[in-house]
Amino acid sequence: MKSIPLAKPILGRHERRAVNRVLHSRSLAQGPEVAKFELEFSKFVDDRHCVAVNSGTSALHLALISLGVGPGDEVIVPSFTFAATANSVSLSGASPVFVDVDPKTFNIDPTLIESALTEKTKAIQVVHLYGLPANMPAILEIAREHKLLVIEDAAQAHLASINDQPVGTFGDAAAFSFYPTKNMTSGEGGMVVLKNPEQARMCRLYRNQGMLAKYQNEVVGFNLRMTDIHAAIGRVQLRKLQKWTDIRIENAHFLSQGITGIVTPTVPPLFKHVFHQYTVRVKSNRDLFGMELSKLGIETGVYYPTQVHKLPSFKRTDELPETQQATEQVLSLPVHPSLKMRDLRKIVRCVNQVSELLA
Repeated sequence: MKSIPLAKPILGRHERRAVNRVLHSRSLAQGPEVAKFELEFSKFVDDRHCVAVNSGTSALHLALISLGVGPGDEVIVPSFTFAATANSVSLSGASPVFVDVDPKTFNIDPTLIESALTEKTKAIQVVHLYGLPANMPAILEIAREHKLLVIEDAAQAHLASINDQPVGTFGDAAAFSFYPTKNMTSGEGGMVVLKNPEQARMCRLYRNQGMLAKYQNEVVGFNLRMTDIHAAIGRVQLRKLQKWTDIRIENAHFLSQGITGIVTPTVPPLFKHVFHQYTVRVKSNRDLFGMELSKLGIETGVYYPTQVHKLPSFKRTDELPETQQATEQVLSLPVHPSLKMRDLRKIVRCVNQVSELLA
């Protein structure tokens, strides 16, 4: 029995032609394709400044240090996320301060942020988890009151929005990822999105050994450049992103209409969820539920099984009850745009079958 995969990157002849074009040009490192990719991506984030880098983690890291976040600072982050969210804070020299999540959205709970603030707090780094925007209106109000920077981890949220305003345009900076399983890919890569042109210039310096002109090193920098090969793939994928996103949303709607017995995703009014993951809650024996679906040919995933603040790399003892419960209950089902109607019907049928079996 052929399984329905949880994720399926779509790479075809258009991407291969783009790569061949770059190979024939012999301009393989950061070059004209990267510049064009940055310009084209900026159209999806209200023409903000875009800086392409080699990964989503690098994008988060450069966003923070370009905003001046560093040693002695604290940054508010959720613990229910991928470790890169907190890693980027530590790599900048600052300290992550972990806050619990809203049980309905899995995003950081704005009502808990103020109690975590100290005189060292410099920024709030929010995550638009699974493709659902965090509650940016509430978070921005807190940031304005306390004069804090806001960074958006939009790694999973390409084209997500609130009241038609795209994620990546709410805060001072944002970071997107183009890892192969994301809603669009460049093979590997990331994009920093910045409001301030001088901070964007600093970001360009940091990604390229501290220089804009060859051998004119202005600061101590890194080598975090995106190649023209990756940018060429990203440019092709960007043209397909809207169609793929529409299909993801349609697929998610079909699943939510048919699935019973478990908790399906919440989408607040005026929020556009782009369903990088279609994540449900299984309140009784999530792991057994996933195993039974696997037997029926449905691949599933757990994003994320561990609270970030309790990883060996952080070793915090904070008790975040909603985060803990989420790590024990979440299960992601296939929602990608390669699914056929027969796949969607099978997913609904099998999920309901297992729900009844384990009730």
